[in-house]
Amino acid sequence: MGQLFSDTSKKEDNEDLVSSFNEYFKDIKTENKIISQETIDLIKLHLNKGNIHGANCLISDTLRNIDNAPINIAVTGESGVGKSSFINALIGIGPEEEGAAEVGVIETTMKRTSYKHPKIETLTLWDLPGIGTQKFPPKTYLEEVNFKEYDFFIIVSATRFTKLEVDLAKAITIMKKNYYFVRTKVDIDVENERKTKPRTFEREKALKQIQSYSVKVFNDNNMAVPPIFLISNYDLSKYDFPVLMDTLIKELHVQKRHNFILSLPNFTDEAIDRKYKATQQFIWLEAFKIGVVAIFPVLGNLRNKDMEKIKNTLNHYRKIFGVDDESLELVAKDFQVPVEQVKKTMKTPHLWKNYREETFRNNFKKLASAFVDYPVVPKE
Repeated sequence: MGQLFSDTSKKEDNEDLVSSFNEYFKDIKTENKIISQETIDLIKLHLNKGNIHGANCLISDTLRNIDNAPINIAVTGESGVGKSSFINALIGIGPEEEGAAEVGVIETTMKRTSYKHPKIETLTLWDLPGIGTQKFPPKTYLEEVNFKEYDFFIIVSATRFTKLEVDLAKAITIMKKNYYFVRTKVDIDVENERKTKPRTFEREKALKQIQSYSVKVFNDNNMAVPPIFLISNYDLSKYDFPVLMDTLIKELHVQKRHNFILSLPNFTDEAIDRKYKATQQFIWLEAFKIGVVAIFPVLGNLRNKDMEKIKNTLNHYRKIFGVDDESLELVAKDFQVPVEQVKKTMKTPHLWKNYREETFRNNFKKLASAFVDYPVVPKE
């Protein structure tokens, strides 16, 4: 690889790349990184050795794997516990929109049903029949629902968890998969408690009581009590939904973390900020590659492909954040104002510009101000 350092300036450029890469990732928490520490260390090793081509290829492969990694989430529970509403909340669509899980169906689900995320093609939620039905007896349940396909299980209840669901959790543990207990319709229970005891009602006390009801079944079955997330499917910012999402992100395989973060509904400022930081990392890595290509012309044959890739990525993120033309038109329609007025109120106007309409270099510089803190910008 000695030919890459034919003069002093090239060597200095390589040192700048190493320094830039080290600086960018050093302050990002492990649970927020979209690539593994092992991959980061390997990229740094290539850079330190002057193997620019190796570093570039590794970054490309890593980003491609992030884009293509399938995410399969199993949601199980009895009929009427709010599974469909929970699934719709996770994929960010209303019950009457196309592709939504049907809400209010009385019949018990007799086969697993898949629901694709409308913006993240690799993410699928699976509505599974409740354990213990005639077609899905406990002994063969996991095999019948193809348990190996799922990244983790979410076990949903609107009252107390049953012994069968606790036994299911034990079986999932044996299969070395993660599971999470979710108690839905908490908002309804809290409101009923408030109406029943208007003078003595205390919100936190009511929530602790709901939690204690759920805990009892685990104690009765001599099982360690797992975290139980109390949520409302219709007000995601309240109760434990944000905590559940934080837990899933932290425990999901790092390769799948980026797209899962992008899939989440924009239910809090923190959720939006987390999406922003995840996109920031992905775009920074794309930009880093372009910086490498600009510094070392030997890799120039990759440049057009990389430019097209980052333009497509930018337009994809516009959709994710709901700032693409179609989304903005819907917002304008809802508020009965011109779409240009909606655009003027946006904090970062560069996000809604169509990146296909301007030169890439200008877009890249705007991108640096909108998304990237430590850009490696192609040289003029």
